[in-house]
Amino acid sequence: MRRRAFLLVAAASPAWATETWRIVTEYPATSMPGEGVAYFADALNRAAAGLTLMPGYDAPDGLKSAAMPGAVAAGQVQAADAFTGALADATPLFQLSALPFLTASAADTVRLLHFARPAYTEALAALGLTLLYATPWPATGLWSRTPVIDAAALQGLRVRTYDAASTAVLRGAGAAPEQISFAAALLRLRDGSLDAVLSSGDGGAGARLWEVLPHFTVLDYASPLSLAFCGTAVLAALPGRTQDAIRTAAAQTETRQFNAIRTRTAENAARLAANGVTVAPGTALRTALLLHAEPVIAAWAAKAGPDAAAALRAYRG
Repeated sequence: MRRRAFLLVAAASPAWATETWRIVTEYPATSMPGEGVAYFADALNRAAAGLTLMPGYDAPDGLKSAAMPGAVAAGQVQAADAFTGALADATPLFQLSALPFLTASAADTVRLLHFARPAYTEALAALGLTLLYATPWPATGLWSRTPVIDAAALQGLRVRTYDAASTAVLRGAGAAPEQISFAAALLRLRDGSLDAVLSSGDGGAGARLWEVLPHFTVLDYASPLSLAFCGTAVLAALPGRTQDAIRTAAAQTETRQFNAIRTRTAENAARLAANGVTVAPGTALRTALLLHAEPVIAAWAAKAGPDAAAALRAYRG
């Protein structure tokens, strides 16, 4: 009888309880954010620390990056990986890594993250969120139905942009940009109301794009970040051992992501070639876009606040 009572008490104890969380991304499982979500879930689940993490891809429940902070804070999901550019309308700081021609490589992104992490952490905390890890993206280029190699080909081009900065840059250069999510862009491409997409086309995202956009112009427009975060309150409610396991898995995931990005550009280029995508240098187009980049950066710095401006100054050195 005593043994049975002990087992009942132990089973009811929080230290023995197992909770389930969801972590979501709007991107495919084979994209960099998708792989990060999968790795984080696997690392945490293997830790057997009383929490089961279930990953979700391709905007489950219709959740796009811009809506993810609110959804996590409200408990709709417990964690998410969101593209920072999509968060910038509410919190301009998050625009930083996606500013035009500021981060052209993974090495640039690592350095920028070093200076910006304290500000990212504070901004998320103000929303009731805790930063888990960062994921780098390969450099952004332009996917299109027909070749777009100079400013003349850009005129009137109906192009999906992913944040306010890229929208301003493309509009300034004569295009007709629309800032929409990746998932929404796929629908618009299929109904013919978009001509092009500004994106790295990483992993499975590229596979979706080359179905309708057989041309890719290399721009090195930006090598931005996605950030994974969880609700601060739900994290604090977990046992200390579980919280420690989450932080350990998050650190391991970020290390994995920045190791993976080192070879990602070459891997993506090989996949494009194998699937018949025409890849063109974008020197002339890049020159045209650069004319509109610095005013956009200056306008961002003026409204993003002192912490964001300080991170930009430190990065530019």
